[in-house]
Amino acid sequence: MRQILQYRDLVRALVARELKVRYRRSAIGFLWTMLQPLMMMSVLAVVFSSIFRFSFPEGNYVVFVLAGLLFWNFFSQSIVASMNSLRGNAALLKKLPIPKEVFPLAAVLSGVVNLCLALVPLLAILVISGHPIRPAILFLPVSILVAAAFTLGAGLLLSPLSVFFNDVVELVGVLLGALMYLTPVIYPKEIVPEPYYTWVRYNPVRSILEVFRDPILQGEVPPLTHLSVAVGIAVAMMALGIVVFRKSSDRIPFYV
Repeated sequence: MRQILQYRDLVRALVARELKVRYRRSAIGFLWTMLQPLMMMSVLAVVFSSIFRFSFPEGNYVVFVLAGLLFWNFFSQSIVASMNSLRGNAALLKKLPIPKEVFPLAAVLSGVVNLCLALVPLLAILVISGHPIRPAILFLPVSILVAAAFTLGAGLLLSPLSVFFNDVVELVGVLLGALMYLTPVIYPKEIVPEPYYTWVRYNPVRSILEVFRDPILQGEVPPLTHLSVAVGIAVAMMALGIVVFRKSSDRIPFYV
């Protein structure tokens, strides 16, 4: 942490560059951060509520699915960006004696910025739809911190593998697609049939997602038992990611 704090200016510059590069060729730039989940939410709302006549037990399916998509976009995109960050900064890695952790960290921090921007239309939908906005929504910064810690740990764990093995990024992309359907992003976990419920219940990403979504959808701070489990999962993932990354970091410059 001391090393990263010493290079905080570099982290800020990397975050700014990541955001600029992502939207450089886009006509509407940062607005895509807000529009993409809104468009996906609209499609899912029409498919499930109108075509399949899906009855959502918790009331506002639009808020439920949009909050889930915002979290999932942050999680999946930040992991892929973390894995690409080392190869994308190969010139810096080979020339400067800087802590290599700053690159996955910058990727996740840029994802946090995108997530915060994407919360703007969600809050607008809460107001327009008449969904109650309770003081528990002020808990969101803590929820985002827990999600960011978990995501950074996963990014640190996977980013060295993406350097050593070229196919890892594509493989992780496929696995993330499968993991999304094991996580109640677009469906409530209560509708999962009993034989498959255990997979969803013990999915660690599900715990992080619900800590993020509960203050928005339920207007409640997550119960202490649930919050402590989510924090424990995030800390464990962070610790595992740090250990794996540190053991691999000396070999990274030879492979990028």
